[in-house]
Amino acid sequence: MCKKEDFSVSKRWRMAFTVIYFTRVLISLSKKILAKNGPPLPTLSHITIDAQPVDNGSSHDKSACFHEIDTKKLNDTVRNKNFEAFIRFGGVKALTVVLGTDIKNGISGSEADLTHRKKLFGPNKYQKPPAKGFISYVFEASKDTTIIVLSACAILSLAFGIKQHGCKDGWYDGGSILVAVILVVAVSAVTNFKQSRQFEKLSAKGSDIKVEVVRDGRRQLISIFEVVVGDIVHLRTGDQVPADGLFLEGHSLKVDESSMTGESDHVEIDERNPFLLSGTKVMDGFGFMLVTSVGMNTMWGEMMSLIICDMDEQTPLQARLSKLTSFIGKAGLAVAVVVLVVLLIRYFTGNTKDDLGNKEFEGSRIKFGDMMNSIVGIVAAAVTIFVVAIPEGLPLAVTLTLAYSMSCMMADHALVRKLSACETMGSATTICTDKTGTLTLNEMKVTQFWLGKETMNEGTSSEIALNVLDIFQQAVGLNTTGAIFKSDSATFVEISGSPTEKAILSWATFYLGMNIDEIKQTSEIIHFEAFNSVKKRSGVLVKRRKRDKVVCSHWKGAAEMILAMCSNYYDKLGMLKAMDEEERLQFGTIIKNMAEKSLRCIAFAYKEVAEESGQILEKLEETGLTLLGIVGLKDPCRPGVRTAVESCKAAGVDIKMITGDNVHTARAIAFECGILSPDKELDNEAVVEGEIFRNYSLEERIEKIDKINVMARSSPFDKLLMVQTLKKKGHIVAVTGDGTNDAPALREANIGLSMGIQGTEVAKESSDIVILDDNFTSVVTVLRWGRCVYNNIQKFIQFQLTINVAALVINFVAAVSSGKVPLTTVQLLWVNLIMDTMGALALATEKPTNDIIAKPPVGQSEPFITRVMWRNLLSQALYQVIVLLVIQFKGRYIFGVDEKVKKTLIFNTFVFCQVFNEFNARELEKKNIFMGLFKNRLFLMIIGCTIVIQLVMVEFLKKFASTERLDWGQWCACIGIAALSWPIGWLFKCIPVSGIKS
Repeated sequence: MCKKEDFSVSKRWRMAFTVIYFTRVLISLSKKILAKNGPPLPTLSHITIDAQPVDNGSSHDKSACFHEIDTKKLNDTVRNKNFEAFIRFGGVKALTVVLGTDIKNGISGSEADLTHRKKLFGPNKYQKPPAKGFISYVFEASKDTTIIVLSACAILSLAFGIKQHGCKDGWYDGGSILVAVILVVAVSAVTNFKQSRQFEKLSAKGSDIKVEVVRDGRRQLISIFEVVVGDIVHLRTGDQVPADGLFLEGHSLKVDESSMTGESDHVEIDERNPFLLSGTKVMDGFGFMLVTSVGMNTMWGEMMSLIICDMDEQTPLQARLSKLTSFIGKAGLAVAVVVLVVLLIRYFTGNTKDDLGNKEFEGSRIKFGDMMNSIVGIVAAAVTIFVVAIPEGLPLAVTLTLAYSMSCMMADHALVRKLSACETMGSATTICTDKTGTLTLNEMKVTQFWLGKETMNEGTSSEIALNVLDIFQQAVGLNTTGAIFKSDSATFVEISGSPTEKAILSWATFYLGMNIDEIKQTSEIIHFEAFNSVKKRSGVLVKRRKRDKVVCSHWKGAAEMILAMCSNYYDKLGMLKAMDEEERLQFGTIIKNMAEKSLRCIAFAYKEVAEESGQILEKLEETGLTLLGIVGLKDPCRPGVRTAVESCKAAGVDIKMITGDNVHTARAIAFECGILSPDKELDNEAVVEGEIFRNYSLEERIEKIDKINVMARSSPFDKLLMVQTLKKKGHIVAVTGDGTNDAPALREANIGLSMGIQGTEVAKESSDIVILDDNFTSVVTVLRWGRCVYNNIQKFIQFQLTINVAALVINFVAAVSSGKVPLTTVQLLWVNLIMDTMGALALATEKPTNDIIAKPPVGQSEPFITRVMWRNLLSQALYQVIVLLVIQFKGRYIFGVDEKVKKTLIFNTFVFCQVFNEFNARELEKKNIFMGLFKNRLFLMIIGCTIVIQLVMVEFLKKFASTERLDWGQWCACIGIAALSWPIGWLFKCIPVSGIKS
């Protein structure tokens, strides 16, 4: 019994000891965690054990922890950058637990988990104000001054017509004006409505950014709209922050918060300032963030919901045409007033007669009602002239042309972000272009590798290859764009992105038998220096795991830059040798010879330093380095680039290549692309280094800028400086860019062209047009469309002014001489419809031809109506005026017809003159007006519709159009007279015009 009691007591003591020991261990562990992670979570009053379910796809257990957090407080904490509230949440690691996120593997990414997170926290989409409906555009079109004037004219004409002719026949004139008003409003509303929908689609396409997230332990690219709370997002330089969140880890991460705060200074993001806001841009470094709020719960979401996108902003071309429209309208009003005064004077002086040949005004014997009817008819004639003079089709033509060109440019790999860029591009005189990816394929291939002063090729022995491998392994992995991330056991450098990196890796793997996984593993990173666009290098300071007291500085960059930092080098056998001045010159010659073969030269160097007395080095060594090797990378030119460059030169557009390569590489590639011609081979001013250019005085830069074709070793600041200098010289400058640092130059240029593939989100946001395929040939396509827009508007102006001049002169002369206008209101409004709506559709949809690129650029300050256009329109208007006035005064005797048939002949001939002149308007200078005619089916359809409707009006709408039916001979006479517009146009184009720039 005693033994049993002793055993029982002993057992209890052992249990007590175990409990006490376990408690002490828990306390010790909690102290370590608290010391590491900060104060405890104030909201957690109990211990939660996270037991992972067998089915990883289920998010039920994880979702329970979402209710442990107040999402509103978390959103406000990040949005207001409240660090104290952030600490009360327990820091970022505590929040990852609460949000069900694994720091290393991210969220599970299962359909159920994503659906649950979207339902609980919302999707990453912004609730924009509802798009304007079609009725809104109808209302806006109705508010146009021209439409208001026309509507007033319609009401007056209806009132006068009904009073004079009764309800049955008196509504024709006023009703026809109303029909014209409805047609113009309908076409404008439909066009603007479709254009706004097109903008929305383009905006949605431009906003659908790809974001790299970590889910289920794997990195994957997803749409920005698919980002959810709890996601771990990988951020690189140039990326847009997709949601509000917190910094997890990274290096040298800096963001531009100017879009949110208005402050231009870049904000450093680290453990002390972990807050990342949606819509900001990463300007430097890289890192990982934990998403804490998305969509409308972010600060950006709130701002976006208050922004109403204004699609009604006028482009410079539209603004100039509005002034032209106003001027023409005023001229028409002046003519209408003169006609009104003349007709009233003729009427009250007894110089007008009715259809029976009797005087209309007989003094006191005339009835008041008859006098009012006559006065109403005179006012109606004046109103008709004014209506015809108002060119409401001009703004419509610009809208149609821009909308059509935008859709066509999209098919040609160009996304237009700003309408004004379409027209400005037609005036461009200089294009400043990047080299890599734009002029070249951006497909780097290693073609040479120099170890010491000897090149290594496929014939190298295995022993030398192993030596190269041993040396090369020390430098590979210094990635200018790669991401660095840490784990508890090791640090990895992720090789990704850059074609330069991929080329080196593929060469190393194939040629030396290196394994990429072996390349990725390296020592603990102490300091990382991202690629510097001025110094053309990047570096990393590492401590080797097996050599605790040795710190190694690794550098990679432009060969001549790295060479200047070296004092030693390895030969082909891996022997370390000192580098004297003679050998330095020999290496310089090697680099120069490689560059002259248009190779990009990349050098690798390092230096080992032993730590002294436990002092940790934090700065990279920049002198006394050992050269490991030089790699020659070839990036071939894109097919068709040389032809595109030659096309630009023929068009009077100067091409300037801006690159970070050295002078010799830049010169070789410029020759290959056709930017430099053989006659400039010895011209030292054609190629300049960025440093030399920026050290010029302002006067020297302005003097030399036109001679410079290539800028080598340039920085983004040098590109900006070149753009500013060109603009001061009076050039219209287009600039291509893909990097974050290109944003200032893209904004400064008249037209900013960003790259859709290699371009960062910052560059795209700063540009006017996005080149979707990164191809210089597409830049030339944009230039062609820009000129086509301008040219199409000129064609339409010439066509419209011809009708305006002819109609006003004919009506003015006829009204002054006979007191009657030969064309009725309905007839003139039908001509107006041909001129405005259908003419705009036909001429605004002409596609660019090869000849359009052969003309010099048109200055933005030059008048729209050039001398060539004046020659064309005056010749056609003069012919129409002469022919129609002859028919007006002698038509009854020539054709042997009565007054009504004569007026029908005038109307029919006038309409067919416009139909034939529409063909003339297709070419401003060329005599062959039929070239490419069958490629524009819309033009042929509109011509066909015009002829059919004219036939119906003359033959079947006698009362409405005030016409009489014509026989075959009369139809042939009208068409024959109108067809003479073609030979007359051909003859007048033989007349030379000085200063042709149309």
